[in-house]
Amino acid sequence: MNYNFEYVDIILLAMIAGFIFLRLRGILGRRTGHEENLDASFTHEFPSKKAVKDSLDKINFNDQAKNDFLKGAKIAYETIITNFANGNLKNIKSLLDKKVFDQFNEAIKDRKDKGYISNTTFIGINSASIKEHKTINNVLEVTVDFVSEIISCIKDKDNNILSGDSQKIKKVYDTWKFSKDIRSKNLNWLLIDTQT
Repeated sequence: MNYNFEYVDIILLAMIAGFIFLRLRGILGRRTGHEENLDASFTHEFPSKKAVKDSLDKINFNDQAKNDFLKGAKIAYETIITNFANGNLKNIKSLLDKKVFDQFNEAIKDRKDKGYISNTTFIGINSASIKEHKTINNVLEVTVDFVSEIISCIKDKDNNILSGDSQKIKKVYDTWKFSKDIRSKNLNWLLIDTQT
């Protein structure tokens, strides 16, 4: 057997590791003993609750922030609609407030207990616009009006349509409220209320 290739591989990997080490050292630098004391650089005084509230009240969505938020809200809207219709709350639990999660869970259980089947095809979102945004006790709340197109129907266990139409696109108007606690490490906005 010829083991030359194994030695070549080891040498190549060692050279790559050495190169990466040298690049990182060049980028990050070395400790010289003259580093700035970080504790002295940052103040340990925290703003008062009133100062935080005043600054939060001044938060205003600029056009870029609105566009970024609405992009995420549209993705969340479609994800929540389709997963709820399929009865799969595990995929969207991180997007739902506990109260909304419990309401959705109860609706899915009720549907299963009755033997109903939900058939939903999400066509798309026609529009999404921010209706209102405000700050309450360090919690940002944004209310969004959605207009979407969906094909939806509920069938019984015998495949008879109880509501909706499996062939017709329906325009749906929803108003959803999202919230985010600015003190939380969780970056997700949570759906806290839905109105149809």
